[in-house]
Amino acid sequence: MTATIEQNKAIVRRFNKEIIEEGNPQSFQEIVDPAFINHTAAKGMDKGPAGLIHTFENILRPAFSDLKVTIYEQVGEGDKVTTRKTISGIHTGTFMGVAATHQPVIIHVMDMVTIKNGKYYEHWGVNTMMALAAELKAAHTDSK
Repeated sequence: MTATIEQNKAIVRRFNKEIIEEGNPQSFQEIVDPAFINHTAAKGMDKGPAGLIHTFENILRPAFSDLKVTIYEQVGEGDKVTTRKTISGIHTGTFMGVAATHQPVIIHVMDMVTIKNGKYYEHWGVNTMMALAAELKAAHTDSK
């Protein structure tokens, strides 16, 4: 494995720790390329850096306290890094219209990132965020 692939994996780990878990705006500026594009952004969402930070700061962080990213596997090839991970926390705020349940939550994620000049340049991913919203809504409805 080349040093570049290992460096790219380290950038992805740093993104997950410093941006998703910690919400560090300086790290976001350092890691995300201004030309970043999220190829799998939700319909109607900004596909650039603004949409990415919006997801973390206006959707995940207000809804879930104690955010933690657990990386299970990373595979690197060329300028791409694929990661299998979970994002977990406690549902302490409104998430997609569902009031806080104070229950632990887990979002499963598989993503692929292109690293260009040491920065996040492109992203493709799948996650269980919508399934989690449906589960929380069902649980909230059942508890009434």
